[in-house]
Amino acid sequence: MMRALALLLFVVMTAPVLAQDKGPTVRPEVGKPLQAAVELLKQRRAREALARAREAQAVPDKTAYESYMVTRVIGQSAAVAGDAATAAPALESAAASSAAPEADKRQLLAMAAGQYYALKEYGKASSAATRYFQYGGSDKSIRTIYINSLYLGGNYGAASREVASDVEAEERAGKNPSEEELKLLASANAQAKDTAGYGRAMEKLVAYYPKQEYWLSVLQNVMTRSGFNERLQIDVARLKLEVGAMRNAAEYLEFAQMSLIEGFPVEATRIVDKGYAAGVLGVGAEAARHKRLRDLAAKNLAEDKKAVAEAEKQDVASKDGKTLFNEGFNFVLHGKTEKGLAMMQQGMKTGGGFRRPDHAKLQLGYAYHLAGQNARALEMFKTVQGTDGAAALARLWVLRLSRNS
Repeated sequence: MMRALALLLFVVMTAPVLAQDKGPTVRPEVGKPLQAAVELLKQRRAREALARAREAQAVPDKTAYESYMVTRVIGQSAAVAGDAATAAPALESAAASSAAPEADKRQLLAMAAGQYYALKEYGKASSAATRYFQYGGSDKSIRTIYINSLYLGGNYGAASREVASDVEAEERAGKNPSEEELKLLASANAQAKDTAGYGRAMEKLVAYYPKQEYWLSVLQNVMTRSGFNERLQIDVARLKLEVGAMRNAAEYLEFAQMSLIEGFPVEATRIVDKGYAAGVLGVGAEAARHKRLRDLAAKNLAEDKKAVAEAEKQDVASKDGKTLFNEGFNFVLHGKTEKGLAMMQQGMKTGGGFRRPDHAKLQLGYAYHLAGQNARALEMFKTVQGTDGAAALARLWVLRLSRNS
């Protein structure tokens, strides 16, 4: 609105209102009160200026040019006076006059859009802004008024398309879209019930502005999509821990318990330790329960270390692909990354026992990340496909690692 007011004052101060060397002029009975109005506007005495402009408006049988000038000064005076209800239609009417120069039409429509926006008449604001652009206007503040008017007027689909167009243009130019712009894009898609569009917008938010609230939202969106496979809950938890989005004791406990069930006590132990370090485990009424889980994880880990030492001596040739893959992942968790990754890769090649190969690719990508091989992790994540949530999680890992590589 400040930009619109600046435009308005520029027009008032610089436009040749009454006398011109060439072109149409106004009669004295119209020109005298108009000139007085302009002088009052220069002194910021807007209400007095509006009254004098009304005197000019009362003169009968005005020419098209006289009517244009009177309406224009009424609109300008009312806008400066804070009377948007008078200013908006006057400015729009002046812009529609056959006597208005094209450059003036742009400025007047820009001001009309701003005044309608102030009145919360969003349909009229977006309409005035549309005509402003049709006359060659390019001011970014009017673009903002236009898009916000679409959104606030309930035209969410159009608002989404316009914001998406701006975001794409900025990205092509090597610029980061603003956080507010991406939030508006996400909200417009949500209001339009465009689940896919909302997901894409949230992914851009976590890519450029990786705040916990955005990560939580985008992960929730993955889990609530139709067809999400509950087997991926542990993969969601792994990403949530990675991005610092674990919120409470229940989430740490659930993750640790899933890891124990999957047969990875070393992972469970690390999760519990992180929960204690974060100050959410080992406190409150459930502290004893937390300790029991910690003790169970430690006990299982001691046994697992013996099993891993024994597994290192075994011939892997006799094992099916799924067993080889899982043991290899456990090796990676124990820090034996070279051997573990080789086993996982061999297990993938063998292929036996894999009902969901894309889940395995997601896990292998995570294993590469744990091993500090993010370039290979990115390559693997980019191969994950499917519609059960694995591909969506892999895409989020790509966003995470691309921004942190």
